[in-house]
Amino acid sequence: MPKAYWGEIKDPVHGYVYITDSEKAIIDAYPVQRLRRLRQLAGSEYVYPGANHTRFEHCLGVMYLAGKVVENPNISGVVSDEEMDMARVAGLLHDVGHGPFSHVFEQLLIRDLDRTHEDITSWIIEKSELGDKVAKMGYTPEEMGKLAVGKLHKPGKAFLDQIISSAVDVDKQDFIVRDTFHTGAEYGFIDVFRLIHALDVLGEDLAVEVGALSALEAFMIARIESFKSIYFHRVGRAAQIMLAMAMEKANEELGLTAFKTPEEYMEMDDYTVWSALKHCEKSKGIIADLERRRMLKCAYERTFYQKDTVVSNIFGREAYRRQMQAEIAKEAGVDAEAVVIDVPTVPSVPYHHAVLMESMEVPVFTRTPAGGKEVQRLSDISKIFETLKGFMNILRVYTREVDRERVEKATAKILGKIPSAAKISF
Repeated sequence: MPKAYWGEIKDPVHGYVYITDSEKAIIDAYPVQRLRRLRQLAGSEYVYPGANHTRFEHCLGVMYLAGKVVENPNISGVVSDEEMDMARVAGLLHDVGHGPFSHVFEQLLIRDLDRTHEDITSWIIEKSELGDKVAKMGYTPEEMGKLAVGKLHKPGKAFLDQIISSAVDVDKQDFIVRDTFHTGAEYGFIDVFRLIHALDVLGEDLAVEVGALSALEAFMIARIESFKSIYFHRVGRAAQIMLAMAMEKANEELGLTAFKTPEEYMEMDDYTVWSALKHCEKSKGIIADLERRRMLKCAYERTFYQKDTVVSNIFGREAYRRQMQAEIAKEAGVDAEAVVIDVPTVPSVPYHHAVLMESMEVPVFTRTPAGGKEVQRLSDISKIFETLKGFMNILRVYTREVDRERVEKATAKILGKIPSAAKISF
């Protein structure tokens, strides 16, 4: 039976995205409409003026790509019509739990409530008006809440979760293409649809057919390049650090983590929180600096290619970083608050991991002449992947412009003792 399509939405990245009546009802719900007021890359607009796109359009893109995956003949044969529709809606809702300034708010959520934006996503799907709309489509809000964050764990169908959350999920496929489009920092062409058409199910897991190896390698290279040039750009990160500091200072007065209901949480967006921060005595100085582009300055930057106890502590433990910040500040003769150590493990980086390329041994396979599937190890057939999956971590120290020189010398003195190797250790 043909679906009751409502119409189409024109997307600058994917073209026309066709939606059904029931999908339109979910799109028009407040939790999804709120995403128009959450920028995808808060802070990046200080580097790339075009980076003002929002979570709303990203979620539409993820819904579209999830639909393309389940339409792939390799996948469509092992899913029901209900699961196909469910995958699209899960893609649409996967980011409804984001806070103001997207990932920047995550630090507060984790520190104060021990919750991530994924936890909030499931909570909003289950407990807000979305629950009724999802139920009206014939799905249980609890199951949709789990699938939206890749944690449904349906027996025999792990691939359903992996469409939404895995090494080659539709979330990454959309945001890498979308973010490079809007920033203009486009490093190589990513053929998302070649990847999607090469997907198949091995056992119950999503796997990529070896014929699409070039597309898979290009995708991984684009991830690393966009990490360095967009997500962890030193100026974009400076803006994000300043926003995080402003929210931490103002949290007690503004009660940013004191929400009790999904509705209270969703009252917060980039606009409402920016305005509140601007009028709060403890944070208004930082917002005034951001409004005049008076940024924190990077006084020291170093990339580590070797695992070492001290390095692991800096990247993995906040208490250790705070101790080191205090040592650098003391050596430089500045306030402890004037020194910030920034590493990719803090939650405000879009995908934060101690190793830049997290464990990404994507299942790949070749087809035998008889039509069977033979599993391969990606590391064995791709020298590019073998190199990319090495250990690599970037450490930066930020401070105010007036203190930059002193902090640079102090940091070099303290961190200079840490070994750094040119070779990548696996």
